[in-house]
Amino acid sequence: MKKTLITTAIIVVAALAALFAFNQLTVRKDKAENYIKAEKGAFEISISVAGELLAENSMDIMGPSLATQQGPGGGGMRGGGGGMRGGGGIRISEFTIQDMVNEGTMVKKGDYVAQLDRTTYDNTLKDELEELQTLKTNVEMKKLDTALTLTNLRDELKNQRFTVEEAQITLDQSRYEPPATIRQAEINLDKAQRSLEQKIRSYDLRMAQSIRDISNTQRNLREGEETIAQLQEFLSKFTIYAPADGMVTYKKDPLGKKIKIGSSIHPFENVVATLPDLSSMLSKTFVSEIEVNKVKPGQKVNITIDALPGKSFSATVLTVANIGEVLPNSDAKMFEVMLKLDESDPSLRPAMTTSNKIIINTYNDVVYIPTECVNTGSDTIPFVYAKNHTKKIVILGDFNEKQIIVEKGLEPNDEVYLIPPEETENFRLVGEELIPEIRERQRLKRELNSI
Repeated sequence: MKKTLITTAIIVVAALAALFAFNQLTVRKDKAENYIKAEKGAFEISISVAGELLAENSMDIMGPSLATQQGPGGGGMRGGGGGMRGGGGIRISEFTIQDMVNEGTMVKKGDYVAQLDRTTYDNTLKDELEELQTLKTNVEMKKLDTALTLTNLRDELKNQRFTVEEAQITLDQSRYEPPATIRQAEINLDKAQRSLEQKIRSYDLRMAQSIRDISNTQRNLREGEETIAQLQEFLSKFTIYAPADGMVTYKKDPLGKKIKIGSSIHPFENVVATLPDLSSMLSKTFVSEIEVNKVKPGQKVNITIDALPGKSFSATVLTVANIGEVLPNSDAKMFEVMLKLDESDPSLRPAMTTSNKIIINTYNDVVYIPTECVNTGSDTIPFVYAKNHTKKIVILGDFNEKQIIVEKGLEPNDEVYLIPPEETENFRLVGEELIPEIRERQRLKRELNSI
């Protein structure tokens, strides 16, 4: 029993000693981590924003369209009834994508890309074919009716000419008859001649009317045939093929949703997909209204791709939007910034997420420290706590997200506190000669801000 107690006591003492040693190491480590050395070298001001790759140039893969036709009123395409009418009066409505290759599929010119739903237009074609058959029947009936009518009119003309001839003979034979008989014969001849002239005019009018009616019916027939031919050609375009070699990417609608199987395409915007030019890529990003004034076309950018770890690309700011917009799930105004990659890479694909570091400015051989090292009192004079127990007044310069330039007041390798130490009242103040310059800079800044 006594041996067991001694063993237990030894173990407890050893544990306490180990705990004390660990605490001492932790305290020393914490103290070491409270300090940092002022560094001297290149200092970079940058803005980090996320973006998305897209091709600078691309070719649209178009859906079917009807050729416009100019009618008597110069109409062509015209809206109506919730859709749109093309040449021949075919109503064009939205197209539905029935099938499509996967996004990212590499295609050659003429390869299959997508199939649109033909149901509505197949029904339209069926109706037009039935209408065409009716028009053909109407043309034949019109020709038969016209032939029969004109034949009867020609027979009447022939008979009337005989009547005129008979009246002329009667008049010729009555020259030796009494004057009354001669006069009656003259009257009968005049009536017969006038009746013949009326029948000739009637025949000519009926002939002109028949020609016009047949011409109109035949024109309707031709228009019907043209409509069907146009519709059949239109339907042949419902199977979409690649207009060139490339990689198929899905187009986005105005709401930002990708157009894919089941999506509808408006006739005015009948783009099914796109073939981007991968040799020239952009990164589309948005910068907040607070920082957008720092961004200018021509600035250099470092880009990394989330999907390609270990790779980085150089780029240049191409454009900066003049008008901000409120993005979904955000209340702040954001400005679109386009970044153009300076190089091409076969591994780059549209819609890849990018991490963009826009280089605003670069300084050489400057002293800088972490921003959390800087303190200010109620007098707005900046200072740092140094390891040698001094409170050093500093003149600050430009800064980035993590660090700030110290123009005066610190030397390279000076050790300063990351967080204020205890008993700061015991620290000796140095650098008071810098206060007038700091005040003057603050005054100038206030004047500039008031302009």
